[in-house]
Amino acid sequence: MRLWYTLSETETVTEEEVKEQVSETSSEAPKKTVKVATESSEAASESSKAAAKTVVETTTQTMKEGKEKWGIAHIYSSYNNTIIHLTDLTGAETAAISSGGCHVTADRYESSPFAAMKASNAVVEIAKAKGFTALHIKVRAVGGVGSRVPGPGAQAAIRALARGGFKIGRIDDVTPIPHDTTRRKGGKRGRRV
Repeated sequence: MRLWYTLSETETVTEEEVKEQVSETSSEAPKKTVKVATESSEAASESSKAAAKTVVETTTQTMKEGKEKWGIAHIYSSYNNTIIHLTDLTGAETAAISSGGCHVTADRYESSPFAAMKASNAVVEIAKAKGFTALHIKVRAVGGVGSRVPGPGAQAAIRALARGGFKIGRIDDVTPIPHDTTRRKGGKRGRRV
């Protein structure tokens, strides 16, 4: 029995050439697959085109997947802006950072879902270039005496990161919520509207 590796309907490759191609591509693209076709001895004697068409058995061998590189996407979302900050797992080294204000011209649009999506797409491009394959996401609102609900751009930022092709691990809310708050600004009589 002779092994033939079918690339297309008209082109076939010998076993040695495929081994060279697999060894070259294993370091470049870890998720590609190579189809292996086993043929009968009668088909091996025919021309290569006819041999490629008469396939007896087909198995798929998946190459080894590369190791995943995890990062943490810190999303700070208020009613004034959305900031996406990508770090490594320790949180010490910044890989990419972008805000909604970098991608729109008017101040009132900085916290919009569109600006958050554009900022996330900018972070996705940088993260892919640096080799990140998976992300944990930490969402933060203003917290403290401010709003405890994330702004309008948080959900759009998470969606854009997920659509970027990353594996998503955890999505955590890390808004700082005090057990007993500090005194709000505005004085004893409060904010007079």
